[in-house]
Amino acid sequence: MSSYRITQRSLSQGTLANLQTNLARFQRLQEQLSSGRSITRPSDSPTGTVSSLRLRAESRRSEQLLRNALDGMGWLATADTALTEGLGLVRRARDLALSGANGAIGQEARSAMAAEIDVLRDGLLTVANTTYLDRPVFGGTAGGGVAYDPAGAYVGDAGRVARTVAPGVDVRVNLTGEEVFGPSGDDLFAVLSDVAYHLRTDPAALTAGDLERLDTAFLRLQNSLATAGARYHQVEIMQARTESNQLDTKSELSEVEGVDLPATIVELQLQEVAYQAALGATARVLTPSLVDFLR
Repeated sequence: MSSYRITQRSLSQGTLANLQTNLARFQRLQEQLSSGRSITRPSDSPTGTVSSLRLRAESRRSEQLLRNALDGMGWLATADTALTEGLGLVRRARDLALSGANGAIGQEARSAMAAEIDVLRDGLLTVANTTYLDRPVFGGTAGGGVAYDPAGAYVGDAGRVARTVAPGVDVRVNLTGEEVFGPSGDDLFAVLSDVAYHLRTDPAALTAGDLERLDTAFLRLQNSLATAGARYHQVEIMQARTESNQLDTKSELSEVEGVDLPATIVELQLQEVAYQAALGATARVLTPSLVDFLR
């Protein structure tokens, strides 16, 4: 029958290994308390680490969706403001055209009205070239800084600007110039030029077609404004839903990674007591020189 001889060296090594294990546990608990996280490395909880990675990926996707939604709402809010201003200008132009069609109005008054129509047209060109983040909101995806040139010709394109505001949900956030102000050749700016010309030269033409064309342009602007408002509302709903999902994800992540503060404090205190007790027991078993080294 063989016997195993326990030497002073093996006893010292075993004791040191146990103390190091207790100290490592104590340090891990301190790390959890200082960081507020129960998972500081994958080995702390392999299953929890997988859940943490998944939840963090979901959180990053939600953050991107929220950024998309904010950008889309910026586009649509800018278009909404511009369209509201444009409607006011067109309404004033129609009032002038209607007054100019009155046979009792003298030519001098009509000329003054025509001059105001020219000013309104310039104002509408400024509206049509409204920008958001240095991009014309009515210019489609064209690379230029304006949607219309000074002559009133459309220099944008029919490109679609969309933002992903939810998984699988893309919302178009732009309206092109031709959708808002009419097709080239018979757009709002051409109509206003004709109105000003007819006020100066042929008032009868105002009732023969100009007023009807202005009404069509006004209705087109109204429909565009309604479209922008509806899309803004859609993006707003998606944003609120994403924010709610983001809160749920962060709550789940906190449950997975977060430390149970009262329980961890108690465990840390118990571990400290156990470590001090181990040191005391070691002092009685091993030689003072080794104990001094371990302390």
